[in-house]
Amino acid sequence: MFGIDIKYILAAIFVTVIAVVLVITVLRNRRIRKDGIKADAVVSRIEEHDHPDSDGGFSTTYYYYVTYEDQAGNKHEAILSKVMQSGYRVGDELSIQYLPEKPQYAFPIKKTKRSDKDYR
Repeated sequence: MFGIDIKYILAAIFVTVIAVVLVITVLRNRRIRKDGIKADAVVSRIEEHDHPDSDGGFSTTYYYYVTYEDQAGNKHEAILSKVMQSGYRVGDELSIQYLPEKPQYAFPIKKTKRSDKDYR
């Protein structure tokens, strides 16, 4: 195709998609921090996802979910921003910020109470 190897085209597409996702995530998190509504939340579950890494081994990525009530009293489960995920346990209490139009995403502000139980 015009002397361009398909591998380079696919690599360029892959890099572009990753860059777009990263920019969207950063902008969403910035907006949540700036305009988000504060709420109390509890870590409801933690998902582990194993994936191969470049040296032939496996890496584990953790996805942390919280439950909270919005201003209208509706319950939601949201995934925490990956930028701020670390060391949470199921049952931990924390303060979050969320956007009413995107309640499935939350940005943690601070941990308020550590759970005594370790579910991992």
